[in-house]
Amino acid sequence: MYTREGKMKAVFAFYLSCLLSFSYALSSNKIGINYGRLGDNLPSPYQSIELLTSMKVGHVKLYDANPEVLKLLSGTNLHVSIMVPNEQISAIASNQTQADQWVDQNVLAYYPTTKIRFVLVGNEVFSTNDLKLWLDLVPAMKNIKTSLTGHNVHNIKVGTPLAMDVLESTFPPSSGKFRSDIPIQVILSLMKFLNGTKSFFFIDAYTYFAWSDNPTNISLDSALLKDGNVTYVDTESGLNYTNLLDQMLDSVHFAMGKLGFDNVRIAISETGWPHAGDIDQTGANAYNAETYIRNLVRKVTSYPPIGTPAKPGIEIPTFIFSLYDENQKPGAGTERHWGLLNNNGRPIYEVDLTGTSPVNNDTHLTESINNNKPYKGKIWCVVASDASLAELEPALDFACRQGNGTCDELAPGKGCYEPVSVVDHASYAFSSYWAKFRSDGASCYFNGLAVQTITDPSKSWIMPIPKCVDLKMVLWILLLES
Repeated sequence: MYTREGKMKAVFAFYLSCLLSFSYALSSNKIGINYGRLGDNLPSPYQSIELLTSMKVGHVKLYDANPEVLKLLSGTNLHVSIMVPNEQISAIASNQTQADQWVDQNVLAYYPTTKIRFVLVGNEVFSTNDLKLWLDLVPAMKNIKTSLTGHNVHNIKVGTPLAMDVLESTFPPSSGKFRSDIPIQVILSLMKFLNGTKSFFFIDAYTYFAWSDNPTNISLDSALLKDGNVTYVDTESGLNYTNLLDQMLDSVHFAMGKLGFDNVRIAISETGWPHAGDIDQTGANAYNAETYIRNLVRKVTSYPPIGTPAKPGIEIPTFIFSLYDENQKPGAGTERHWGLLNNNGRPIYEVDLTGTSPVNNDTHLTESINNNKPYKGKIWCVVASDASLAELEPALDFACRQGNGTCDELAPGKGCYEPVSVVDHASYAFSSYWAKFRSDGASCYFNGLAVQTITDPSKSWIMPIPKCVDLKMVLWILLLES
């Protein structure tokens, strides 16, 4: 028989175990996944939600409020974040009725059986050059919140995902401050709204981009969250940093603190690592991707929470980018290779997203890694083998219309006019365009019609081109410097 004291100890132990179990459930349930659908070869929404459920994630973030997806999420345990597209922000900001209609159609039509938890207004708004959009952002957020409150919905937070370029300074972390070109009243109104509604500052934080832009001075181990291998001390704050993600997050914390908002919590709306990319995209491989995601999951699901050096012990809700490779995303090769799953729903690499597996610093992948240093050879941008001839002509026309002498040598009588072939002319135009405009952000993509190659395309042509004396000179401009 238990004594009274023994019973009390047993009850206390029981409640303590329940509390710990509940706390751990919250911790292991923080991981979310971004479910983008910019692909023509992806599993159906039904299959995708089945896959998300099987992966045991707690949250899914959408880039819209797709009716089919929201209906299929009904009755699941997934907590859902939906998004107001950028192009709808101004209308919602200017008219409460527009906000009410949006909430009626995209929230109330599915809630509460679909567990909508966040309405995100816009996506990386301050990365655009649209001043009106900047000014309309917070009014739109306020109108959405007013509409939700008017329907007695109080457990849906309103926020907006921002890129790291919202900051003017990020290193050292203590120097973090918001960009001076963003009107201070915009930033202050955003911070007041988030603070007053107890919402999160959503940030898209990619250590891959920071590292790959400066692999000489930034440690790969730090970017991959291999804590303990590298330590950096912020001499202003005195804080020690063992990984690049903490430095990035704390630069946001310091920026908010300088405006008097120390209590607004951060959520990571996007983070990840590309498992493949273009030849010149350093470090984009599956080994690094698996390592990053494994270390990220361990960090954000730890109990008690780890937090960051400036904000220790806080939980950081985190959404991994992304569920799939999306083959219709424009831009450089990495844009289409962030997925955890390929288009048949199979994992590209093995990662336990619950954080319950034993800690293991080694990845399952054993292939050799050969692109962790900048590529130093020659690269050409040529027509892809499966490119549609019908689509090549408008792409060729686009490249040549950009001027700057891109296609001068393709004119009749010029050195590269012969052979008269859409494919050969397009390969020349693509490489010439890329060489001339790459520093301005141009990519070797052309809506999937172009690919990079390290094989000199002139050697594969059926007809010799003795007149095209400038071709190699144009193409070899793409020699990458170390």
